Amino acid sequence: MKNATLSITGMHCASCATVITKTLSKVPGVANANVNFSTAKATVEYDDAQADEQKLIEAVKAKGYGAYTGDGKKADKEREYELFRLKVLFIGSAIFSLPALIIGMFLMEDGLFYFGIHLPLAEYFLLILATPVQFFIGWDFYKGTWTALKNTSANMDSLIAIGTSAAYFYSVYAVFAGLEGQYFEVSAVLITLVILGKLLEASAKGKTSEAIQKLMRLSAKTAIVLRDGKETEMPVEEVQADDVVLVKPGQKVPVDGTVISGASAIDESMITGESIPVEKTKGSTVIGGTINKHGSLRFKATKVGKDTTLANIIRLIEDAQGRKAPIQRFADTVSAYFVPIVILTSLGTFTAWYFLSAQAFSFALITAVAVLVIACPCSLGLATPTAIMVGTGRGAKNGILIKGGDILETTHKINHIVFDKTGTLTKGKPEVTDIIPFGKLTETQLLKLAASVEKDSEHSLAEAIVTHARTKNIQFEKTSKFKIIPGQGVTAAVRGTTYLFGNKKLMASQKIDLKKYEAHIHELEEQGKTVMTFAKKGTILGLIAVADTVKESAKETVERLHRMGITVHMITGDNQRTARAIGAQIGISNIFAEVLPHEKAEHVKRLQEKGKVAMIGDGINDAPALAQADVGIAMGSGTDVALEAGDVVLMRNDLTGIPHAITLSRQTMRKIRQNMFWALFYNTLGIPLAAGVLYPFTGWLLSPIIAGGAMALSSVSVITNSLLLKYKKL
Repeated sequence: MKNATLSITGMHCASCATVITKTLSKVPGVANANVNFSTAKATVEYDDAQADEQKLIEAVKAKGYGAYTGDGKKADKEREYELFRLKVLFIGSAIFSLPALIIGMFLMEDGLFYFGIHLPLAEYFLLILATPVQFFIGWDFYKGTWTALKNTSANMDSLIAIGTSAAYFYSVYAVFAGLEGQYFEVSAVLITLVILGKLLEASAKGKTSEAIQKLMRLSAKTAIVLRDGKETEMPVEEVQADDVVLVKPGQKVPVDGTVISGASAIDESMITGESIPVEKTKGSTVIGGTINKHGSLRFKATKVGKDTTLANIIRLIEDAQGRKAPIQRFADTVSAYFVPIVILTSLGTFTAWYFLSAQAFSFALITAVAVLVIACPCSLGLATPTAIMVGTGRGAKNGILIKGGDILETTHKINHIVFDKTGTLTKGKPEVTDIIPFGKLTETQLLKLAASVEKDSEHSLAEAIVTHARTKNIQFEKTSKFKIIPGQGVTAAVRGTTYLFGNKKLMASQKIDLKKYEAHIHELEEQGKTVMTFAKKGTILGLIAVADTVKESAKETVERLHRMGITVHMITGDNQRTARAIGAQIGISNIFAEVLPHEKAEHVKRLQEKGKVAMIGDGINDAPALAQADVGIAMGSGTDVALEAGDVVLMRNDLTGIPHAITLSRQTMRKIRQNMFWALFYNTLGIPLAAGVLYPFTGWLLSPIIAGGAMALSSVSVITNSLLLKYKKL
């Protein structure tokens, strides 16, 4: 199966998205299709033996819409052109509509605010002003209606075209038949207001996708590549894997790579959300799109073009914004049936007033038009996707990649969180925690001797001791007779004296009595630490304890999750004593210890019987458990494995991103519910008012012009409410 992303043009409302979704789903070989009205993109999963991108594009075009594949730059240009086109249409429409409004309302005897000044041939002036608005500026509405009719459906364009045409053609008939009353200004101003609404909507929708646009702008345009001993500046698209690239102070890193020489600090904030520049030396990984602060670096390019981390992140966010949240299905279902129901309601309104209540034809017509105009379902169609776009974009800005609206919705329901221990709650690397000398040795002397003895060992515990000594700038002693005793420790001679360094088994084999120091050893082991004994000629010289230390943010994260009402669990292959010691440090009492890697998924499965479960792992050996959980959250500083393994990826290895992700999910779902409530409330209240239910009691009737303005503002208000997510505290 393959995946394709198509940019769609010509959509006017959520109903259009529904039509295209159904069309793509019917193409042979297509397993799944989804069209997002807000992003104007279709994501399609298909069997490449039966279908290809060209067939998908042709299917969309056959329904009267446009489709193309391409990079984000082309989509940006399309968006800019559409914004420019709407501005031109709005200005042109306003030039004709405002004079029509002034004449119709102020300079005619039947105007709403007649000033006693009658303009001769006013009706014909109105006809001249309204006609270009109706048929030239408003041509898109007729075109959209025709496209919908060909697809045996109706959309927002249908409502506007029917409503304004009814007002326009009745007015033409009234003028030439010598009847009183015309509504040219109504049709012209309605079209102007709808175009204004579309303009504001397009502008606001552009702001919801700011996160992706900013990421796209991160890409460097050129790169300095070393070829044949010369520095050559070239377009970044021409850089190849294994090229040696030079990046100078203040420049953007053009592609992903591994540093081969130089030292610097790189600002990775736009990729990982980490505000502090990261030090880079030989062997460090650099990410394309980040900024070199000071110092020059030479690095070997490892990923170029569409394979870079930045390109993968952009693709991931675009896919995420195209995936619908389950709550959106309700809005899609309502939108699919909404327009036909509104048209029937409008006809019913006209029938009730004209035939049953014996009101004037013009009265019945205007109420029917008001119903058509006010009932546009766009705000309902925008309620979910706009909030998801802002939510996923905000997450990306904070180093939290959420892979879809469905994931965003599930995340807010989490009851239980299961943490893998090693590399997730802990740093995943042993560190020296305690140095306890006995006799005349000082801590520094004990560390110096122990590190000197261990410097030739490749064991991870030895590496921790040697690394710790180097951070203290300790000079190592020369050693001889170095020997590894498997499963016990090492021995070596320093200045003619043989030293032993290892566990209890090593001391027992050398007949060294540990009884005097058992209390010290037991106390350290109860804290989950590995204790090694340093001795010579039957004498204990000291103890050094090493442990996989807890991350600084672990305790704070667990406490916040508890305050959020989430039950926290820890899962590890370590023994019960070590697991309990780590759990006690960070406040976790629910512990699964001595669990084999393949058993982690089973523990997650059992927890799912009690509620929604999130699994937190490093994305490497926790893949089965991450997949089993309702939400898999991968730690891993943006590694390829993490990007693939998790539903949510924390780009920087910071545990505080977990409560931030859940908070963001809760905030986004709250916005979606608010949007849907107001969209439904607006239509539930607006349609009866437009139909004139209050007229018999109050004499109050909703003007189609006011209805048009309210319709435009409803969509803008939904988008604006979604944009407020940007300012919420995580």
